[in-house]
Amino acid sequence: MKVAFFDTRPYDKRNFEKETQIEWRFLEMRLSCESAPAANGADAVCVFVNDRVDSRCLDCLKREGVRLVALRCAGFNNVDLKHAAEIGLPVVRVPAYSPNAVAEHTVALLLCLNRKIHRAFNRVRELNFSLNGMVGFDLCGKTVGILGAGKIGRIAARIFRGFDSRVLAWDAYPDEKWAAGCGVSFAPLDEILAQADVLSLHTPLTPETHHLIGDRTIGLMKRGVYIINTSRGKLINTRALIRGLKTGQIGGVGLDVYEEEEGVFFEDLSGEVLEDDELARLLTFPNVLITSHQGFLTQEALAEITRVTVQNLAALAEGRPFLPETVLA
Repeated sequence: MKVAFFDTRPYDKRNFEKETQIEWRFLEMRLSCESAPAANGADAVCVFVNDRVDSRCLDCLKREGVRLVALRCAGFNNVDLKHAAEIGLPVVRVPAYSPNAVAEHTVALLLCLNRKIHRAFNRVRELNFSLNGMVGFDLCGKTVGILGAGKIGRIAARIFRGFDSRVLAWDAYPDEKWAAGCGVSFAPLDEILAQADVLSLHTPLTPETHHLIGDRTIGLMKRGVYIINTSRGKLINTRALIRGLKTGQIGGVGLDVYEEEEGVFFEDLSGEVLEDDELARLLTFPNVLITSHQGFLTQEALAEITRVTVQNLAALAEGRPFLPETVLA
């Protein structure tokens, strides 16, 4: 069984190379139509969120003899699933590698941002022990809005309830039984926007949720609201976000995703000029904290990504069905 592994990172290689029943071809380049010939002779390709698996790429992979596209992530916006089905090229993913990892990172971003930990760290290293400008707020008694009550959103809600926060949730398919058991209340989106001190985004990216956070919804929010996004970058209109920060309508922002993160996140650009003007502007705000899509990056999550991906690769080799919950096309 031969697998071409694109966009390889050291932490990927350490986990996957232990699976010696598979002949791995670790490649640092991202997958695209131009790089697809590197998969020649491979039974499958293993790809990540920033690989561009469009119709041209899929056709290239098919010509090279590839029989499976295995995503080692949950998101699949970068794959043309309709075309994959048309040409008979199966696509699988890892739907839930560690919802705890992402939910915990969400809370870590908020706590660091609210209590100015990142600023205090730099200040103290310069022997500045002043507390001026370091005032935060208690989460106890505050209202937290969870936008998207799936696996990650539910865990985040439970953590926030542990702070004794009031939690309101919005979801396309509200589970009232779960909410009642956790002390959470479902409410309409506009009602949550008007009441929440903190908004935590966990909804999938769909045509309906694209730019869910924009000028209209920001205008409905409580002044000084904190927004945390560890879900999908395109849930937020960056220009509207910047306008909200400049006017003070938004009090703080924690992002682990960004709508134009391709080509930036996961890369070392420390010796280059950042060409994205909007991202550069966000980085100038003292009340904005950005991490580069690392919410998933725990030992447990990486182990689960490896386990599920390898199981599907083994199924291909042995002619067995793929794990049903992982199949996209």
